[in-house]
Amino acid sequence: MAAEAGPTTTGGPDEHVRRVRLPADRRTPAAARAVVRSVLAEAHLDQLLNEALLLTTELSTNAVEHAGTELDIEVVADRTGLTVMVSDFASGPVDELTVGVRNDAAEITEVAERGRGLLLVDHFASRWGTTYLPSGKGVWFRLDRPDPPGDEPATPGAEVSAPGNGGGGSAAGESSAPSAGAMSALMQTTPDPYAEDPLPDFATSLLTRVAEMVGATGGVVRLDRGDGQGPQVLARYGRQPRADHELLRVPLTVHRPYAGELELDAAPSAYARPLAALMAERLSLHLENDRLRRADVRRQAWLTFLAEASELLAQSLDVELTMALIPQLVVPRLGQWCAVHTTDEWGRLRLAAASHADESMLPQLHAVLRETGPDSIQARLREASRNGTQTPLGTPMEGFAVPLIARGQRLGTLAVGRPQRHRHDPDEVAVLEDVARRAALAIENARIHAERRRVAQTLQQSLLPPVLPVVEGIGFAAEYVPTGDDADVGGDFYDVLPLPDGRWLVVVGDVSGKGVQAAAVTGLVRDVIRVLVGDGKPLPEVLSRLNETLVERGSGRYCTLALAAVGPGERDQLDVSLHLAGHDRPVLVGAGGGATFVGTGGTALGLLDSIASPTAELSLDPGDALIFYTDGVTERRRGRELFGTDRLRDAATPLAGYSADVVAARLRATAIGFSGEAPRDDIAILVLRNDAG
Repeated sequence: MAAEAGPTTTGGPDEHVRRVRLPADRRTPAAARAVVRSVLAEAHLDQLLNEALLLTTELSTNAVEHAGTELDIEVVADRTGLTVMVSDFASGPVDELTVGVRNDAAEITEVAERGRGLLLVDHFASRWGTTYLPSGKGVWFRLDRPDPPGDEPATPGAEVSAPGNGGGGSAAGESSAPSAGAMSALMQTTPDPYAEDPLPDFATSLLTRVAEMVGATGGVVRLDRGDGQGPQVLARYGRQPRADHELLRVPLTVHRPYAGELELDAAPSAYARPLAALMAERLSLHLENDRLRRADVRRQAWLTFLAEASELLAQSLDVELTMALIPQLVVPRLGQWCAVHTTDEWGRLRLAAASHADESMLPQLHAVLRETGPDSIQARLREASRNGTQTPLGTPMEGFAVPLIARGQRLGTLAVGRPQRHRHDPDEVAVLEDVARRAALAIENARIHAERRRVAQTLQQSLLPPVLPVVEGIGFAAEYVPTGDDADVGGDFYDVLPLPDGRWLVVVGDVSGKGVQAAAVTGLVRDVIRVLVGDGKPLPEVLSRLNETLVERGSGRYCTLALAAVGPGERDQLDVSLHLAGHDRPVLVGAGGGATFVGTGGTALGLLDSIASPTAELSLDPGDALIFYTDGVTERRRGRELFGTDRLRDAATPLAGYSADVVAARLRATAIGFSGEAPRDDIAILVLRNDAG
């Protein structure tokens, strides 16, 4: 068998030639077939159509998949046959090989091992080979007419195929060789693009065709997707392959976690194993696509899970609730059980929360987590926390522990048991590590918020009197509701303190803004008032001196105040001297009914160098009540609607005759119930009532 450097033709004036350049994409094989079909039609070589299209598809598909460059397709047809060359521009060494008219079984096996696609070329082509090109390499094949014209000799060395076979035909006596139609049907079998799971039908179709081509009595394709289900039958043909019979087994070339195998109960032949391998490779390509698609869908699901977990963890700023939520997120999706341990101030691990997919196993889980010793889970958890690395747990509760680290601080561990049917795969481990990072950050944020809340509550309590004084004949009651964000300190405050002349001073104020700066100004205002009042300064002077202090401070914050000096009057009355510095007028509720606003507005403190603070004198009869409040009451919102002063007056009117405690509590409940939202501003209510008689 002489080697040829390239394809040869015997054409002349009747030669038909086409040369096209095609891109390396999935449409190229169809375009190449169209070129070959047109040339065959012009040359009246329709009898070569099936073999020519099949081999053209194989060469162009291989070039697209392996070279990845543009392709040059050259088609030459003459009176004696057809030559097609597919050239690419990929660099790299190429073994030049020219195969003669036919090959024996050993040579076919060698070709099959070099490339399954070349099996088709070798089977159907009269001649074929590969050749070097300056810019790359080319693969060509030649198909001779089975009935050459009488005045044209057949190609030297060519063999006329038996009727029914293609241009390549099989050697005499090889009746079991696959036909061109069967090979074409095998190569053109594709999955249904619209099916929800096309692989079972596709694998069954491939298995059936190959089994019929090699005369197998049975066959099966098994696939293990690595999901804990083990090998599953993907396709079956004929009867169950006999275990005591020597079966043809071909592994599926898929990547982990996929694994699979094709089994055929077929008699040994020259074509059985190459065809089985060809089918396995075609099926493996689509299985690999399925693996990648499922992996992509799974990763998208994990991303969605992580986003939802982050949102749930971010919504909770309570430490205990956050730690209780973490195992609920993990079980059972990422493990059979989960335990969260936190590190106390002495560095010891404390079980904060645990969950198990089987609630009846919780006592056993708690018992195992409490065990001590060098091989206990406690020891491995301490190791994970100490080293800051992932640590396997081992039996009896197999799994692994991930340290909880946030902002460089080790907070504890997240222990997770393995899923029921499989070990954690790399994707699940990565997701769990991500969950641990997000959980640690959520715990740290909750702890920071709890500390801020504790500081805010302590500071807020320091700005309010712990209890109101008990004075004979005078009833005092107060209600205070902080803003919805309990980690912030509000600027509303109230106070009741004795005056040197025996009267009592009621103070209700509101410093603009919130937070530490507002609290500092509130404390300043409260202390200045106490000092000046203790020195016996009159209330107008107290307001003036306080205004000077705030202006000199230059903090940019202002304060509204209501001051009321209360003392006994004639006939069980209470005399009230009322001073308003930019504050809302209080509501006077008479014992016999009716409610009115009293007092005259003045200038808020801290805005101007001088202020106006008119004095209003009034008397409270027995049973009368004077209600002071801050704008957190009147500006409480329900959508665009404000609670307002009129609604406050209307709510106070039915409370005539009630004690100060009842009046304050009822008004607080009415203001809070006006809207379903948490208060946006502090609410302070102070009630002064004449309890004489």
